[in-house]
Amino acid sequence: MENFKLSHQKPSKASEYIAYKITQILKFMLNIFYGTKYAKRAVILETIAAVPGMVAGMLNHLKALRRMRDDQGWIRELLDEAENERMHLMIFLDIAKPSRIERILVLLGQGAFLVVYSLLYIISSKTAHRVVGYFEEEACKSYSEYLDKIDQGEVENTAAPSIAISYYQLDSDAKLRDVILCIRNDEAAHRDRNHQFADSFESGDLPEHQK
Repeated sequence: MENFKLSHQKPSKASEYIAYKITQILKFMLNIFYGTKYAKRAVILETIAAVPGMVAGMLNHLKALRRMRDDQGWIRELLDEAENERMHLMIFLDIAKPSRIERILVLLGQGAFLVVYSLLYIISSKTAHRVVGYFEEEACKSYSEYLDKIDQGEVENTAAPSIAISYYQLDSDAKLRDVILCIRNDEAAHRDRNHQFADSFESGDLPEHQK
């Protein structure tokens, strides 16, 4: 975690500009609804973030079956990413405690993103992974801002939820800041990995079922 760095992969091709634009639109919409309400922002963020890994994992699973070729670990890794993002959501549901109306809005947003991302992945898997890479870049920025607010005393550094302590195997007296550090570290890993996935489509370094 001490080696964490904010990073940005500058778009250089049309598909990358499209991916980056999609991310900026999502960020703009998120800011309209929640602004600096970081815990509630995180609920929306993680609800959407849990979709790509599951969609990509399922579509790659089906492609591997159709082509009868080994996936070289892509499917398991993508599904693990989806599970990790789902756990982030469970943690923030405990912290933010969204109202019933907010939960309905979250479900609607997730449903819309599920359809859009599934179509995008079918049309261009490379662009879809790049979208996630850029999305995770913004997540890292958002969690860094969250940490700054905790350090400045603007957000209370409450006790870590028991679900987070269990998932990350933290000390029993762990605080919210410890949890945010763990989550940001996860997002940085997803950021780098999805950019690598997108790069592999350019380099041709793909698993057998993708070729």
